[in-house]
Amino acid sequence: MAQQYFFVGIGGSGMMPLAMILNAQGARIAGSDRSLDQGRLAPKFEALKASGIDLYPQDGSGIVSPDQIVVASAAIENDVPDMLAAARAGAARMTRAELLSRLFNAAPVSIGVAGTSGKSTVTGMIGWILNATGRDPTVMNGAVMKNFAAPDRPFASALVGRAGPFVSEVDESDGSIAEYDPTIAVLNNISLDHKSLEELRDLFGGFAARARHAVVNIGDPEAATIAVALDPARVTRIAVSREADLSARDLRPQPFAIDFELVGDGQHIAVRLGVPGRHNVANALAAIAAARAAGVPLAEAASAIEGFTGLKRRFELVGVAKGVSVIDDFGHNPDKIAATLDTLTAFPGRLLLLFQPHGYRPLRVMRPELVAMLAARLRPDDLLVLSDPVYHGGTTSREVTSADIVADLTAQESPARHIPDRADAAAHLVAQARAGDRIVVMGARDDTLSLLAADMVTMLDRREPA
Repeated sequence: MAQQYFFVGIGGSGMMPLAMILNAQGARIAGSDRSLDQGRLAPKFEALKASGIDLYPQDGSGIVSPDQIVVASAAIENDVPDMLAAARAGAARMTRAELLSRLFNAAPVSIGVAGTSGKSTVTGMIGWILNATGRDPTVMNGAVMKNFAAPDRPFASALVGRAGPFVSEVDESDGSIAEYDPTIAVLNNISLDHKSLEELRDLFGGFAARARHAVVNIGDPEAATIAVALDPARVTRIAVSREADLSARDLRPQPFAIDFELVGDGQHIAVRLGVPGRHNVANALAAIAAARAAGVPLAEAASAIEGFTGLKRRFELVGVAKGVSVIDDFGHNPDKIAATLDTLTAFPGRLLLLFQPHGYRPLRVMRPELVAMLAARLRPDDLLVLSDPVYHGGTTSREVTSADIVADLTAQESPARHIPDRADAAAHLVAQARAGDRIVVMGARDDTLSLLAADMVTMLDRREPA
C-alpha cells in the first residue's frame, strides 16, 4: 500500500514541489493551506487537485489516520488545528526538511545548492543542463522553472526523473542544511538574512565538508574562506573576473541577457546567457561546475545553459505598458536586492520599487545592511515604497517595521516612503510612473506579489494620459 502523506501548508514554495515529487513517485498525497482557506492563489490549488492531490481546509478534517505522515515546516505551531488532529489520530510528524533530506540522501547522486542568494536559480540551471544533456534528473526547487512549465503544468517547481541525479536547493534559514549529505555541494555566497554570520559559517562549512566534491564561489569573501579549509582535490573554485578553476571574463551585459567568456579546462567558450546580470553569471558558473562534477563535459554544459529561460519571480518582465516596464522579482535581502538594482542601474531609466519585506524578524536581523545597501544605490530620481511585511498568522515580534527602515533611509536623504497597504503602494507607483521607468515588485513568501505585478501592468495600460 502506498505511503500516505498530509502536507500542512501544501501551497508553500518549499512544500508544493516536494508533494509533487512524492505524488509522481506513487505516494498518496493530501494537504491543507491557509491560502486555500482564504480563497487566494486558486490556480495553484487547481493544479494540485488536477494531479490527484486531495485538498482540505486547515481545520484538522484531513488528518484522520495513524497511517498518515503529517509534514509541516518547523514554523507551524502545535496549536494549529491540523497539528492537534495529528496528535489525536496518532499520526507521525515530520518536518519538510526531514522528509526532503531523507529523499536527497538516499539518491545515488545528490547535488545540493546552498548559499544566501541564488539557490533557486542555480538549482534550475543545473536541472536544465542535466535534463538537456539526457541525465534525467529529479529537481526540487523553490520557484517555478520556466523551462519545464507548460499549459498543463504551470507550477513546475519540481521535475521527476527516474534514475538520474537528485538536485535540490538546501535551506540554511532553519538550520536544516545540517541534515543533508551531498555528493556534490554548491556554495554560492554567504551573507546576512536569517542567521548571524558565525552560525552561517558553521552551517555552510559543514555542508561543503561533507560532500565528495564542492563547488565554491571564491568571488564571495565568506565562501572563499570556506574553500581554503577544504581538500583542494575535492573543490572546484569558480569566480567572475578573477582567476579560478572555472571563471567568467569579458562580461557584456544587456537589459535582459548577458554574454561572457567561460574559461576552464584549457578552453575559452563564448556563452550567451538568457537571464541578465553579473550575479547570474556567477550562478551560471556554479551550475556549469556542478554539472561538470556530475560528469557533463564542460563544452556540453556551457552549450546547454544557453537554453535556460529563467524562473518565475526572478527578474521576470511581466509586461510593458505606456512605456513603463514592470518586473517581478524575488529580491528580499540585501544581496538579492543589490543584484537586481545593480543590473537595472546599468541601463537608463528611473526605478520605482515596491518592496514588501518577508517578515518582521528578517527585517530586524538585516536592518543595518539593508539600509546601507539601499542608501548606496537609490538615486535622487528613484523611489522606493515599503509596504508592511507579509504576515500569514502566528506569533511574531514587531520590533522593527517598514516605517523604521523608511525613517533610516529618510535620515540619509534617500527617496523612500512607507505606505502600509501594498495595494495603495502599487497605485501610488503607477500614478508616479512615466515612459522609460522600470517598476519592480520585490519580496518573498507571498506568491500573490506576482498577481500584484500583473495588476500594475493593467493599471498602467488603463491610465489616462497625463
